[in-house]
Amino acid sequence: MLRDDFIKDIPKTDLHLHLDGSLRLSSLIEMAKKSKVELPSYDESGLRKLVFKDRYNNLGEYLHGFMYTCNVLRDFENLERSAYELAIDNQNEGVRYIEVRYAPQLLIDGKISTMDMALKAVDDGLKRAAKEFNSRPDIKSGAEPKFHYGIIACAMRMFGPSFSPYYQTFYDIHKYSNKIDVIKMGALELAKAVVDIRERMGIPIVGLDLAGQEDGYPAEYFQEAYDYVHQNFMHKTVHAGEAYGAESIFQAITDCHADRLGHCYYLFDDKKVTSKEITNKKKYIENLSSFIAERRTTVEVCLTSNLQTNPDLKHIKDHPFKKMLEHKISTTICTDNRLVSNTTVCNELKLAIENFNVMPKDLVNLTLYGFKRSFYPGNYSEKREYVRSVMNYLYKIYNKYNIEV
Repeated sequence: MLRDDFIKDIPKTDLHLHLDGSLRLSSLIEMAKKSKVELPSYDESGLRKLVFKDRYNNLGEYLHGFMYTCNVLRDFENLERSAYELAIDNQNEGVRYIEVRYAPQLLIDGKISTMDMALKAVDDGLKRAAKEFNSRPDIKSGAEPKFHYGIIACAMRMFGPSFSPYYQTFYDIHKYSNKIDVIKMGALELAKAVVDIRERMGIPIVGLDLAGQEDGYPAEYFQEAYDYVHQNFMHKTVHAGEAYGAESIFQAITDCHADRLGHCYYLFDDKKVTSKEITNKKKYIENLSSFIAERRTTVEVCLTSNLQTNPDLKHIKDHPFKKMLEHKISTTICTDNRLVSNTTVCNELKLAIENFNVMPKDLVNLTLYGFKRSFYPGNYSEKREYVRSVMNYLYKIYNKYNIEV
């Protein structure tokens, strides 16, 4: 069994990390008091009992806590602080690269009045944490790899006027359009905004994501938004196969040009293949999984989160991560939501190691996939140099603990 201190020491990534699901609980309480946001409890044990639990009955209960975190984050100082603390928390457990994702549309109101502000606040916090970390003598000397980050903006598959003040205004402006068209326009508007803000302000917005309810809102609806960022050399990831199966994942790849895929929990479930045109479901799944593996389309695996939101998953050993490994699919271990799932990158790696026979040599690949398949904000040569520095440091850690690969 690999030691906890070894797991902490190896350089790690978190590529599927929701800001609004990853606040420090103590900070949430403090910021709620400052911003006069009502919480069901103002002590940590109370919130753990009522909102942020170890196990949830369904996805709706899991998502309930985001109502409180988003209310707190509609404040520039709170948003900047939360991003800063998230970077620090990752640094403290040996994570050297993170991609923080969130929907800036959910945070715009009177205090954060523009998309620019909603993105700048997060960049300010992450940049401050990175600057502090990278100024350490051991980092500056090149003895250890630097800490880097990127920002992923989330388009919403479904939203209504009540979701945020921004969406209320968006519906008011488009009151003569039907709901689906408004949702599509919302995604395209975000796509145009993030490309413009990336170029104009230099904020490292490295990708577009599609999050929210899959049921009734297939990925193909958002092709125009994804085409736009694709044509502007921005990376793409999509929540796919979290509630629906292989067909949703196929759409993410073909209609949205997905470079990575979030969750893919139902990739191998033939009961989730519903199209009457697909007569051989097992063959369809086999072809798709082989296609994903061959293209190295990396799956962002979130073990604890899936265990908490899928009542049918009784034990983590039954997670399809096992089949992903068997099919040689590129995977990277992620937290999803550090607060809501009460987890860390180290905890998620330990789950993988203890339950899926991940050997030291497998862990090397699992670790490096995170860096290699990241949406690193520099150019390709800079990314290669960074990955090389991580690889060299990773092998140093293996040697330190006398672990052979």
